[in-house]
Amino acid sequence: MSAKGPRKLTIMVVPDGGRDSRTLHIPYRWLRVVAAGGSVVALALMVMAGSWWYLAARASRVAELELELEATRGDRVRVQMLGRQLEEIEAKYGEIRALFGRSVDGTSFDVWLPPATGSRRGQGAETLPGTGASRPDMWPLAERGFITQALMEGADGEHPGLDIAVPSDSYIRAAGGGTVVDVGEDDVYGRFVVIDHGEGFTSLYAHASAHLVVRGQKVRAREVIALTGSTGRSTAPHLHFEILLDGDAVDPLTMVQQPA
Repeated sequence: MSAKGPRKLTIMVVPDGGRDSRTLHIPYRWLRVVAAGGSVVALALMVMAGSWWYLAARASRVAELELELEATRGDRVRVQMLGRQLEEIEAKYGEIRALFGRSVDGTSFDVWLPPATGSRRGQGAETLPGTGASRPDMWPLAERGFITQALMEGADGEHPGLDIAVPSDSYIRAAGGGTVVDVGEDDVYGRFVVIDHGEGFTSLYAHASAHLVVRGQKVRAREVIALTGSTGRSTAPHLHFEILLDGDAVDPLTMVQQPA
């Protein structure tokens, strides 16, 4: 009896309507080879799919990291800008602190103008020397102060005068000789004084804590007319000082000079 041959898978193919049939004999070892090959191909496809998903996820993460890096760069630029602004603010604060502070020996800083003399309420003011009208070209305070806002023209942020930071109850002096034409108080300027100097010039002094003159009173240049404060639309003690020529605002720094 002869030895049996290798096992085979027999497939019989019968054509539809035909008489002849075909028989296919496929050895099992071929099937195993095909199955192994299919498994390898399937595994390769799975590896490729997994790799593609991983790479896609990494690519998405790279895009997110690029956005985060760009945001970080923007934050660093903003931090640098804030740092510079903080340095400027600290410098201004130092100047204001020095302005409002005291000298090393504990005495107040000297004022640079001589003390005012004469009437406070208009009695006998006409007889004082130097009470005639004159252009407003004198510094309107008894001390240097610190300019916090200059004149700004235009519809946006218009500011028709000069803001000078000083401690409360500092002397406000007339920038020139003339006649007090208005003394009052409103929501914006707080307590204010207006002086007519002639030749179309008027000057305004606002945010005062107290008036020391009355309407119709004649004053001379540098005479004390009010005390500084923070009345009206104000966030800190200061003098708002305006010079007008025929009703139009003039830059005060073109006519008065801040003392050194």
